[in-house]
Amino acid sequence: MTVTLTEKAEFRLRAFLQGSADPSEDKGIRVGVDDGGCSGYQYTIDVANKPRSTDLIEQQGRVKIYIDPEVAPLLQGVVIDFMDGLMESGFKFSNPNATDTCGCGKSFQAGDCTPAAAPCS
Repeated sequence: MTVTLTEKAEFRLRAFLQGSADPSEDKGIRVGVDDGGCSGYQYTIDVANKPRSTDLIEQQGRVKIYIDPEVAPLLQGVVIDFMDGLMESGFKFSNPNATDTCGCGKSFQAGDCTPAAAPCS
């Protein structure tokens, strides 16, 4: 499994997907990585109405997760949690591939990976 959702994250995402205007059997979340952020790569999480033909498809509880195979190596083993507190709320990513992260926790570096999200050596 590439990405794992904690119980809190799965609950939050499931509630969000159920409350959306276009309920669909294929509706899920797309987890990805883009170039950017203060450390080189930044995490992305978006609603997806259906998977792309090349997507890796995983399921956590009742939430479908779609991942582009090109960035899957950067997400291997990632745990997504949801924090809800006075000072900070939102999704938190724990990435065993990260060699450095920024203070906000939304971006990371991964060894000698290239900006095209090639697998780490």
